[in-house]
Amino acid sequence: MPKMKTHSSLKDRFKITGTGKVKRYKAYKNHLLSGKSGRQKRVLNNQPLMAAGDVSRLKQGLDQLR
Repeated sequence: MPKMKTHSSLKDRFKITGTGKVKRYKAYKNHLLSGKSGRQKRVLNNQPLMAAGDVSRLKQGLDQLR
């Protein structure tokens, strides 16, 4: 039986916390940052937890990261 591989794009976009929750990154933080206010960039810095319904969809692709 072949091993289950981690989906390559998912391993860079999501991180698993020590308790097994999934952290995600916010959009609009990659380019054109000079036109955005400092407050907006600060708010985009934090990494919120994924919703429970979305985590269930990610489980299969992120299996190897745990």
